[in-house]
Amino acid sequence: MNQPVALQNPSHQTAFSLRHSSHSNYSIGSIAIIGLLWGAIYLAGMFAPALLDDADSVHAEAAREMVLRHDWVTLHTDGIRYLEKAPLMYWGVAGSYLLFGVSEWSTRLPLMLGVLGLLFATYALGSQSYGEKGGFYSALVLGTALGPYLFTRFLIPDILVGLWLTLGLYFFLRSLKEETPSLLACWGLAVTCALNVLTKGLIGLVFPVAIIGSYLMLTGNLRHVLRMRLFSSTLIFFAVAAPWHILAALRNPDQGAVRGFLWFYFVNEHFLRYLNKRVPPGYDTVPLLLFWGLLILWLFPWSVFLPQAIREVPWRRRQLPVLTAGQRANLLFMLWALVVVVFFSFSTRQEYYTIPALPGLALLVGGWMAKESSTTADPEDRRRGRISSAILFAIAVLGCIAGLALLVSSHAPAPGTDLAELLKKNPQDYDFSLGHLLDLTPQALGAFRVPLAGAVVSLFVGTGANWFFRKRGSPGRGNLALAVMMIALLACVQSAFVTFSPILSSKQLAVAVQHHYRLGDIIVVDAEYSEASTLNFYTGVPIHVLREPSGNLWYGAKFPDAPHVFETESSLAALWTASGTVFLWTEQEDPKQLHGAPRHVLAHSGGKFILTNHDLKP
Repeated sequence: MNQPVALQNPSHQTAFSLRHSSHSNYSIGSIAIIGLLWGAIYLAGMFAPALLDDADSVHAEAAREMVLRHDWVTLHTDGIRYLEKAPLMYWGVAGSYLLFGVSEWSTRLPLMLGVLGLLFATYALGSQSYGEKGGFYSALVLGTALGPYLFTRFLIPDILVGLWLTLGLYFFLRSLKEETPSLLACWGLAVTCALNVLTKGLIGLVFPVAIIGSYLMLTGNLRHVLRMRLFSSTLIFFAVAAPWHILAALRNPDQGAVRGFLWFYFVNEHFLRYLNKRVPPGYDTVPLLLFWGLLILWLFPWSVFLPQAIREVPWRRRQLPVLTAGQRANLLFMLWALVVVVFFSFSTRQEYYTIPALPGLALLVGGWMAKESSTTADPEDRRRGRISSAILFAIAVLGCIAGLALLVSSHAPAPGTDLAELLKKNPQDYDFSLGHLLDLTPQALGAFRVPLAGAVVSLFVGTGANWFFRKRGSPGRGNLALAVMMIALLACVQSAFVTFSPILSSKQLAVAVQHHYRLGDIIVVDAEYSEASTLNFYTGVPIHVLREPSGNLWYGAKFPDAPHVFETESSLAALWTASGTVFLWTEQEDPKQLHGAPRHVLAHSGGKFILTNHDLKP
């Protein structure tokens, strides 16, 4: 097999390096467009809707209590130790609360800034690998893809895992190009690994080690590890990652029969959870084929160009020792995505676990798009781009037909109708992050007619324009059409999300409680704590739970200093007949736990009620 021209002749290799370097110069215009794109999609959606029950407000409450307690080591929710999570995201939210106060937008601000940082990091890594245009297209793909947007609508750290991986692999690729890897490259990689460990636990180290190790083994360059200043880099890693773990272990030791932080965090929440033996259970697993398929959906609409991008990856063993800069990047980015997805294929899986793989796929697609849109593009690349655009348009047409059918068959609900009355409950699916979307019925879709119509129009026009421009030999304009389409489409998603949010949030009920709450009153939840955690966040009052200790509060409740927040039917009955006011969150207007005792409906929203033991006058 012939070697690439740049590797046959040293002068050609030098020329290639100079061209590649000149193409890697960053563009102020591209940076500005990426910033505007982020503002139009992510900044615009930061202020609404209300925080959601479950992970969103549980995590926000942990940050709020961090500020309230002045304790930046041990997380608490509802006054109980919350030991299962790494702290970095919570530190960011707590810092935002200190600067801007507690609000919905200040809760989301750190995560949105993380997205902006990820887009710029993707641009830098793509520019380093494929030239400036490749970097721009990579950031464009990631910034307008469906998955990153969906899974930053609530407070989970997975997009930040993608940020640290992107920065870490930027430093790694930089070290490969240096005759002697610099302190910046080596220590930069060590710091990003440490920050990832502080963001999501041990996978913050497992992922980069597996990705880089696989790459170096395949390319026969394991000796590079010895050049990475291992001693000082290891010291830097532990200097950043170790202090919090040490302090958390010291402040949360074994207490009698209760094992402390080290067992619960590392053994239970890492190893046992990976093996689906975590106690207590509570995490369903997405079927494996669906898990892999969702990765394609999360990259929509750009996933249609993924087959061409994957063709650019040097799969043949005889290619590996003589890779160009672009080929090295292609191989590394493909391994990046594979490591993340394969790792979770053998463990418990949620829909969003593939999010850290998306920057790698976006870079692959962005690199191919830069190649397709260059003035010297291979006609075969242009042809494949046209075919993919036609397929995307055909899929969009089918989707638009289905959307129109739903529009025709649906009717706007009567004014004042509670959306919850039009839904079909599927509680067996609620352990999945998007499980509540399965509650939608044709009748309920009538509440979403405007965003559905907007989605149909934007999808048809955007994919049609993309196909038209690519047929005319202008793939750059086609990419722009898809990006504009996604801005409009995600605005429709945001609008629908706001409409659907009362089903997922108890904020309106919390506001009603807060209006009548007096010191000494008690708020009781007839469900798991997480199902009504917005009551805790918005009222700022600890809530009681009509359950045995379980879920988020299960392990922390075992510690001797845990406050009494768990009630039984008998203790609720005693509270209900006492002189103080009890606010009961429930999904039943006449819950059996009250055994027919008098009750008054204070508020009703999203299929949930606040009942009180006394008639509270407005």
